[in-house]
Amino acid sequence: MAKVNKPGERPRKSTGESEEAKAAKKAKEEKVNKIEIDEDDPLAEIKSLQKEEIATEAIPVSELKKAKYEKQVPGEFDFDSFASKGFGEGYSNDKRAEMEKMYSGTVTSVDTGEVVKGTVVGINDRDVILNIGFKSDGLVPLAEFKEMTNLKIGDVVDLFIEERENAMGQLVLSRRKAKLVKGWEYVQTALDKDEVIEGFVKRRTKGGLIVDVFGIEAFLPGSQIDVKPIRDFDIYVNKSIEVKVVKINYTNDNVVVSHKVLIEKDLEQQKAVILTNLEKGQVLEGVIKNMTNFGVFIDLGGVDGLLHITDISWGRINHPEEVLKLDQTVKVVVLDFDGDKKRISLGMKQLTPHPWDSLPQEIQIGSKVKGKIVNVADYGAFLELQPGVEGLIHVSEMSWSQHLRNPQDFMKVGDEVQAVVLTLDRDERKMSLGIKQLTEDPWTRQDVLSKYAVGTKHKGIVRNLTNFGLFIELEEGIDGLVHVSDLSWTKKIKHPSEFVKVGDTMDVQVLELDAANRRLALSHKHMEENPWDTFENIFTIGSVHKCTVINKNDKGAILELPYGIEGFCAAKNLAKEDNSKIEVGESLDFKVLEFSKDDRRIVLSHKAIWSADEEKQAAAAKKKPTQSKSSIQSINQQSEKSTLGDLEALSALKEKMSGGGGEPKE
Repeated sequence: MAKVNKPGERPRKSTGESEEAKAAKKAKEEKVNKIEIDEDDPLAEIKSLQKEEIATEAIPVSELKKAKYEKQVPGEFDFDSFASKGFGEGYSNDKRAEMEKMYSGTVTSVDTGEVVKGTVVGINDRDVILNIGFKSDGLVPLAEFKEMTNLKIGDVVDLFIEERENAMGQLVLSRRKAKLVKGWEYVQTALDKDEVIEGFVKRRTKGGLIVDVFGIEAFLPGSQIDVKPIRDFDIYVNKSIEVKVVKINYTNDNVVVSHKVLIEKDLEQQKAVILTNLEKGQVLEGVIKNMTNFGVFIDLGGVDGLLHITDISWGRINHPEEVLKLDQTVKVVVLDFDGDKKRISLGMKQLTPHPWDSLPQEIQIGSKVKGKIVNVADYGAFLELQPGVEGLIHVSEMSWSQHLRNPQDFMKVGDEVQAVVLTLDRDERKMSLGIKQLTEDPWTRQDVLSKYAVGTKHKGIVRNLTNFGLFIELEEGIDGLVHVSDLSWTKKIKHPSEFVKVGDTMDVQVLELDAANRRLALSHKHMEENPWDTFENIFTIGSVHKCTVINKNDKGAILELPYGIEGFCAAKNLAKEDNSKIEVGESLDFKVLEFSKDDRRIVLSHKAIWSADEEKQAAAAKKKPTQSKSSIQSINQQSEKSTLGDLEALSALKEKMSGGGGEPKE
């Protein structure tokens, strides 16, 4: 009776194997047993398991073909070499080719760095599973789809191939990088075709705004936001805005966009229409877009006009912001325009009546008025009686003093002062005012003749220096002249600056008074007694004195005598006994040859000290009368008194007198 195998058991062969079969089986077992486990080999364990499997299976060797163990070349696998019961059994070459064609159409060939379309096939809490038609699906973090709030299975999105297969054998995709690549393509296309695109203002930055266009952060300069200056950029943040791409810098990944260019074209058309219909005297309405210290620029709806500061108000203003403010809507009148240069001059005060037309008729010449100082210049100050009505107070009308001073010494901007109307022209809209007229003229006071009588002594302030003398102010409006010859009894002063400076206080004595012509002749040296009365007895002719040479020229030398007075020595009388030259600063004995009290002149000689001939000449000079010069001096003094009213003649005469008392004529 034949034995039945249990289910799953292989059919047992007869135990009556031939000797050849036994030998082959034994050889196989020996070959398998030769496989040893190498501890350093990571596949040692797998090889061990294979050894056990080979050792335990009872598959006859005859069931496998020799081709199964032969070395195969990749891509050239021989399906026919399989056993008749192997995988793919029964497929013909044509059928196999047809299946390969069907399979190759379902797998897409992709390259790293490429942007492809992908379909969402799955969504979990962390990732989105996408199918790009490759042999495997890819995962992209869900965070990269945060702008797609309604993401669902079946949606098609752009994906960037980062890696076809990483170390884990996975396809690496990126939604964010795909957006950037596509974004740069869209930006370049928008620039090339001059297209209008929509962006989203993300934030404000220095000098402008950051706008998101196609996932790229572009810069919108503040000057390109609008045709008028924008002072508050924050009003555009988190809002959509239409822009045009004006510049791309791939090196710095920088994109510059502009919103201004979108409206400039329309504005040019509006500007042309406005300029065509513009006429002088036309009243328009505009918005203040910019302010400067010289005026205001007003947007008239596509074209700008200048409203000068002098045309804002009839009154005087220092800056437009005193009466106007930015973004304010105002009405203006066209004063002038240039169609070629597209310049428009506007006025605002011209829309109101001129203040001079409402000036009260009671204001006439001689009227006293009151106002506020609105401007101070070098030549005077402007007094505003009412807005738009001003009068000039010249500096000469601020004080009775004849010496012009800085108007700022009398008043400053903002002061409220009272004045008298000197001239008034309503047609020309001009007015001159005076302040000194509010006080009495000091020269017309009754006490002037007694207060400043000849011989009276006073103290005043030096106000001005001239070549012939100086002017002293005794009180406001009362000035006097001190001639240069009346500054000192002993010193020869060529210019008053050698003796005094402006602002100094000086004591003087009145020599002459001419109230009708408002003139005083003063003297400083007359505050002391004339020392020449004493010198006449000291520096007698023939007397010898120790003198110092203080100056020397071709004509002679100026000597300093005792008591600080000066004398003169001719060049021929400077010779020494040893024929050497006398130098400046040297002190020697000199003999007086001539003395004149009226001319304040002393002539000396050093040669007379050692030369007998010079002594004889000195004795002869001593006997000569000196009355002739005294008589001439007396006549000159009388002439001076008779012409005291003429200040210039007095100055010239005294200058001549001073010159006559210098060096002797050859």
